[in-house]
Amino acid sequence: MKKITASLLLSSFILFVFVANVKAATTGIVSATVTVQNVSVSVSDGIIAYGTLSTNDTSDTTSTGVNDSQTTTNNGNVAEDFNIQGSDSANWTLGATVDSDQYFHKFCTTDCDGSPVWTALTSIYQTLSSSVAASGTQEFDLQIGTPSSSSNYTQQSVDVTVQAVAS
Repeated sequence: MKKITASLLLSSFILFVFVANVKAATTGIVSATVTVQNVSVSVSDGIIAYGTLSTNDTSDTTSTGVNDSQTTTNNGNVAEDFNIQGSDSANWTLGATVDSDQYFHKFCTTDCDGSPVWTALTSIYQTLSSSVAASGTQEFDLQIGTPSSSSNYTQQSVDVTVQAVAS
């Protein structure tokens, strides 16, 4: 019996030593990263001078016009949709056609120097381009039509705004 007791004690001691040396981790690490979305757009050169036009006249930024196409650039880190809108001036209202003290402003993104397809700007954002990759660009041209008659013959600011939103 002494032999069995001694063997059990020795086995228990050996089991204790091996069990005591087994260690389990009490923590684990999950490596996680995040990048903040950056939505940013720029327009270059961002300035158009149509010059002095007659009433009921048109001009555009194509190579046969004032030759001043504009380029939007996605300065963000995600794909972006570019939107565009026109605006009233101090004395003229933006419209789809010309009228007394009403002008039109249109944009084109495809074959503007060849067979342009002009889309009338409104005061509500419209799609200029979709899913433009980070660092990608979209070139566009503008066309203006002056009012058929005007009660004001001073220079008008007919600004166009380009907006970027995440795709």
